[in-house]
Amino acid sequence: MTSAYLNPPNGTPPHHEALVTADPATLHQAYPGDEESVEAEEAVLYLRVSSKKQMDTDADHDPEGNSIPTQRQHGREKAEALSVGIAREFVEPGRSATSLEKRVAFQEMLAYLATENQQRKKEHRPPIRYVIVYMMSRAFRNALEELTTKAHLAKMGITLVSAKENFGDGYLGDAMQGIMAISNELQVRISGDDIKTKMANKAKNGGTIARAPLGYLNTSRHIEGREVRTVIIDPERGHLVRMAFELYASGDYTLEDLCEELYDRGLLTRLTTKTPAKAISESQLANLLRDRYYIGYIDYKGEEIKGRHEPLIDIELFERVQEVIETRSTADERRRTHHHYLKGSLYCGACRANGVTRRMIMQETTNRHGTTYQYFFCRGRQLGDCTTPHLNIGKLEAMVEDHYATIRFAPSYLATLQQQLTDIVHQEKEATRLLHQQLNAELQTLDTREDNLLDLAADGTIPTEKARAKLKAIGTRRTKLQDRLANVNTELTDRAKLVALALLLLAEPQRLYLSSNDHQRRLLNQAIFKALYVEEETITGHDFKEPFASLMTVRDTDRQAAGTHGSNTTPHTNRASLPKEEGSATGLTLQDLLLGTWKDQGSSRANMVGDTGFEPVTSSV
Repeated sequence: MTSAYLNPPNGTPPHHEALVTADPATLHQAYPGDEESVEAEEAVLYLRVSSKKQMDTDADHDPEGNSIPTQRQHGREKAEALSVGIAREFVEPGRSATSLEKRVAFQEMLAYLATENQQRKKEHRPPIRYVIVYMMSRAFRNALEELTTKAHLAKMGITLVSAKENFGDGYLGDAMQGIMAISNELQVRISGDDIKTKMANKAKNGGTIARAPLGYLNTSRHIEGREVRTVIIDPERGHLVRMAFELYASGDYTLEDLCEELYDRGLLTRLTTKTPAKAISESQLANLLRDRYYIGYIDYKGEEIKGRHEPLIDIELFERVQEVIETRSTADERRRTHHHYLKGSLYCGACRANGVTRRMIMQETTNRHGTTYQYFFCRGRQLGDCTTPHLNIGKLEAMVEDHYATIRFAPSYLATLQQQLTDIVHQEKEATRLLHQQLNAELQTLDTREDNLLDLAADGTIPTEKARAKLKAIGTRRTKLQDRLANVNTELTDRAKLVALALLLLAEPQRLYLSSNDHQRRLLNQAIFKALYVEEETITGHDFKEPFASLMTVRDTDRQAAGTHGSNTTPHTNRASLPKEEGSATGLTLQDLLLGTWKDQGSSRANMVGDTGFEPVTSSV
């Protein structure tokens, strides 16, 4: 019984780098004997591993049967038991071929056996009688492959034998070998189904079942004695992948430009056994920017499931990127980029009134006379559900310039806030000094308690286990105190610096804006505003970034407390004395802003310090 995939290639077998061959004389030296042993029957060894990793591991540390050296050793022992020499070895180096015809070394072995035995017959030399494999299940994927190979070799007068398995001779041996082949195939299928079931269960529970995408790392943790495989953000590449989304969302980069920018900033693909680390390609970047894994979802057989991994970006940024991709999908926009300092800051006020958030998109057209016009329009116009007209860029620039005058703090009110800021920081520094003394005193007390425990344990006054437990508790408490001592006042100092810089910007924001170049204007817009809402030819509203949003709330609080709508009010620090409207979030003071109680109103220090664009503004302007 033969099969097409068993037919050796025509002509001379192709060269195969990983094919291990040996000179017959050298091989026979391992089995010394008289001269007749050179003319004895011989065998060939077929050694196979299914992965490159098994080829690279140290044989001294591999489990038996998982490496070529182990297979070679048992193959030679089997040859010695059969009283035959070894003519050649054929090694399948780390391949997981789906069929025998794709195994290069296997096909070379068949070609060698066919020509070698014919030549030996002409020379009246003993033929090769055996093909020795480590185990049938190691050499063949299923029962059909094994039985077909055995029948094909038998036609050449060659017997297929296993170094680790003894099936016996005759028809009973053949039957036993067939049963084992079917049993091995069944076990492989059962294991495969079990793996698929476990993988499906892991995916449905939000786990990552494949290699995590660029920006993440597969890792394992030991929890209560169990190894749990999980995914973490790559500390080397994660922030660069996040930057890729942010830069592309700005609309200022094509895929080609962004690939170069990311390479310049140090983003490389991960090193593998087959490919070195290199710059990300345009096709890879395009797939990355559409991958919802980065907002916390996994895809399993077409079903989207909330993943257990930490999102690298938020949904709002992801949707902005998708808008840019869709906008550029038309032929006339695919390779065109337009740069303007208002890009990314303008949103449609009409859509906002209808409960929809849409960014204004910049477009450029040229008439038949060669005159170029630039304008902004709402993405909703392309979708057919927004009637906001196209807005001239020159008018929009003037509208934003005028709007900066509306966020100015009056000089007297600003001076009072700055003085109050200085006073609060001074008071808190004094409190911090006292806290330092208290923490250091408690650390000294812990040192004394630890010394006493060590003395008691050394004298045998207290049981060793009890002393060990108490020492562990002291160590835990000391670590907490030392951490608090190292971080005390850091948060207040960071907030105070940030608020002080914000107050400087609010002193004369319009004059600063008018005197800035385009790059500085972009930074100012991105530092102060989350969004500027435009409808017709009017700015109808805005969303501030922190700390500006909280500073505006402080001003509104003081206005209510003073019973005036002017901005020349006196800041308050006593929250209890402030009037509060029912259902409102008023009552925020400058002291709240600095000391952290404002977090209860939905903000956080991370938002204050982490807003992109604020620090570059202070240095460049």
